[in-house]
Amino acid sequence: MGATLPKQYIEVAGKPLFAYALKGMADSDVVEAIQVVAAEAWQYLIEDWLVREGLRNIFRGFSKPGENRQLSIYNGLLDIEEYANDDSPVLIHDAARPYLTGRMVQDYFAAAEGHDGALPVLPMKDTIYQSRDGKVISGLLPREELFAGQAPEVYRLGKYIAANKALLPEKILSINGAAEPAVLAGMDIAVVPGEEANFKVTTKADLERFRQQVEG
Repeated sequence: MGATLPKQYIEVAGKPLFAYALKGMADSDVVEAIQVVAAEAWQYLIEDWLVREGLRNIFRGFSKPGENRQLSIYNGLLDIEEYANDDSPVLIHDAARPYLTGRMVQDYFAAAEGHDGALPVLPMKDTIYQSRDGKVISGLLPREELFAGQAPEVYRLGKYIAANKALLPEKILSINGAAEPAVLAGMDIAVVPGEEANFKVTTKADLERFRQQVEG
């Protein structure tokens, strides 16, 4: 991104990116508690926006960041375990995906009913090729069987904690996506149609795209 502060705290139209995700949770009627994983230096700002979005009454606290993203998630899960039961559906969202709506939150919770979790996905539009050495094409992958994962994701707390524990202490450091521990553990994860607008802000071009999305 090349910014002077972490991307989730960059403002667009007067709001930091993470605040848009908070608004999506506030606009749903299914979120009963919120646990935020964040560095201590930014907690005052997050708490201010929790108040602004009317979420302070269901905010349960901050969790410490981990060595990588998945360990940060794991720390949050352990704190949630103190006030939720094993069968509770837990929604995991990335502040770098600011386009979150109340309808999406409700749909993803609903999709997890009868399953161990739910993952929003997008179909692949391009033909997908495999190259084992990055120099020549070594195979063609079936596009109709491949999907791009998004966030937020929903998992049953107990099974998902167990899936992460099974990767401690070393394997969890190589996890790139929150769904990986669930898939490796053989959890039953339903797929639900994702949203093109719910892209991850990674580059300056992404940030500008989101700015145009918000400001029209």
